[in-house]
Amino acid sequence: MSHQEEPRRRFLRQVLAIVPAATVATGATITQSACDSNSGHREAREDAADNSARHHPTFFTDVEWIFIHAAVDRLIPEDSLGPGAVKAGVPEYIDRQMEMPYGHGKLWYMQGPFHTDQAPEMGYQLNLTPRDIYRNGIKECDEYCAKQYSGKAFSKLDVATQETVLHAVEKGQVHFESVPAKVFFSYLLANTKEGFLADPIYGGNKNMVGWKMVGFPGARADYMDWIDQPGVKYPYGPVSIDGRRG
Repeated sequence: MSHQEEPRRRFLRQVLAIVPAATVATGATITQSACDSNSGHREAREDAADNSARHHPTFFTDVEWIFIHAAVDRLIPEDSLGPGAVKAGVPEYIDRQMEMPYGHGKLWYMQGPFHTDQAPEMGYQLNLTPRDIYRNGIKECDEYCAKQYSGKAFSKLDVATQETVLHAVEKGQVHFESVPAKVFFSYLLANTKEGFLADPIYGGNKNMVGWKMVGFPGARADYMDWIDQPGVKYPYGPVSIDGRRG
């Protein structure tokens, strides 16, 4: 949540390792647009921008949607290095994920017994899906803020206070009844990173701003011409799985 430029760049470089898996996860979705002309790529980018502006959450309520925007804006804020999580479409990415098998917990073993006090190395032990984590976590975070800050929801707090709240939630200094505060924060942070750096076909990383920031070339077919050129800066911009160019 730092506003310092170098820590932010270092933070994004450290989590870039999540991108390759995300870029190839749905290779079957590659479309004819990969073979289009430059005009076609430009139209694809414009369509993506229009879709972002028109996106209406399918999982999150209006109140939750406002919370998500405020929270991810603090996790990856806009600065001199480029757009932040909101402009990159991270809220849309998270909303889409909640309607996928991931959001419903269909990729997990969800049979008992369940535990809330197991050591981290024991893995996930709760009976909550990501949808449950977000729904309960947002509600309880807003309730905590209302108690501490004169009835104000998280989104109504000033930036400094929002960051104070997020730090407390991250460290488990806030007690939530239905979901551990640290668990809620961990999913919010992880999904924010994913939405900022995953392939744009998943709804986030609009205009490939995350990739451009860290110099990731995207889903290009091969790099054989550059294997024997160590240290040489790759000269081409990023490309999405569906052929859009950044």
